[in-house]
Amino acid sequence: MPAFAVIGGQWGDEGKGKVIDYLAGRVSGVVRYAGGNNAGHTVVNDKGEFQLHLVPSGICWPDVYGIIGNGVVVDPESLLGEIGELAERGMDTDKLFISDRAHVIMPYHVALDALEERARGEAAIGTTGRGIGPTYMDKTARMGIRIGDLLEPESLRPRLEQTLNIKNKLITAVYEGEALDAEEVMEKALEWGNRLRPYVHPTEQLVQDLLDAGNNILLEGAQGTLLDLDHGSYPYVTSSSPSIGGACTGLGLNPQAIKGVLGVYKAYSTRVGGGPMPTEVFGEAADAWREMANEFGVTTGRARRVGWFDAVAGRYSQQVNGLTGMVLTRLDILDGFPSVKICVGYRVEGQDVKRYPSDTRILEQCEPVYEEMPGWDNPTASATSLDQLPDNARAYVNRIEELVGCPVQIISTGPSRDETILVEPVIP
Repeated sequence: MPAFAVIGGQWGDEGKGKVIDYLAGRVSGVVRYAGGNNAGHTVVNDKGEFQLHLVPSGICWPDVYGIIGNGVVVDPESLLGEIGELAERGMDTDKLFISDRAHVIMPYHVALDALEERARGEAAIGTTGRGIGPTYMDKTARMGIRIGDLLEPESLRPRLEQTLNIKNKLITAVYEGEALDAEEVMEKALEWGNRLRPYVHPTEQLVQDLLDAGNNILLEGAQGTLLDLDHGSYPYVTSSSPSIGGACTGLGLNPQAIKGVLGVYKAYSTRVGGGPMPTEVFGEAADAWREMANEFGVTTGRARRVGWFDAVAGRYSQQVNGLTGMVLTRLDILDGFPSVKICVGYRVEGQDVKRYPSDTRILEQCEPVYEEMPGWDNPTASATSLDQLPDNARAYVNRIEELVGCPVQIISTGPSRDETILVEPVIP
């Protein structure tokens, strides 16, 4: 049976956690393939509210495997804390597995992340400071520590000592920071290895075994396509590939196994951190919108920037991922707006720009070209069928579908599982 991917279509924070939790009851495994604990997914169901950062969002379903693939960078302290919190709330983590190939976020990665961001000054990217970027840098530099290494103390020690010698020179000589103690780092690494040992597994084989046995699996994206290292608004991007290409490399998955790619979009736009966002709203209007929608980051608590739906960026994301369907979330937030806007194009120095620019300098100059539509007074909140939506809300959904070039298969009208409109089946 096939795999189905759930991909962020914007700058992250689109509500993927709710969507994955909603769909997880139809699959045998939910598999995370990229990013680290810089991502946060909120899940609300009959067991309560869960804020997950590394554990796949399918954990709330019994008998569903939760798999952290090799493309994820793992902060063991964060992961162990998350596992502990789930256990305290009666959640079963016996089917949680971590790739032995996944790279470890070490203490020196977190230190360097903060020091490097500080050194950028006004050019700071706006990272979460969780050590994600430096860990991926070490991965590509072939000097990273992997989860499997934590289980082998004899081979880990010389590698860690050599790496930490280099990192301490960088921390102290370049950034004027404080050196880390090698023995303390080693002791922490061994502790992590002992505690994580029951969860460590060659997950690429586990994923393949599930597929070979005729099971469906769900591929859980983190962040969003417009933060993709290659395809996002570089350099204001994350350090991994949250787009569909990352699912193959981040899991060891044959691309032919992926039969559906579902793009998740908010009914408006949000972004955290620096970088261009052409439809951003400012001032009191933005503050009111943000407070009403509780647009603050799950991981950092930072206020999200807010703006109107950007169909130019949305269509670009659809093309990069080859989306077979869309999910539109948080439609209920727009209830009561007198009118709603959709960005249908950009303009730079009087010239029309129809495509999403690859040059961030151009993107920063883009002025949105809006199409304005009438709003709706009757609520969409908690609606469970299309006929419950006001006519103007239906027209808004249809217009987004037309502009992005992809059918809307699910509409989320609230945080709970049952606050969902299934327009057409996603997983057979």
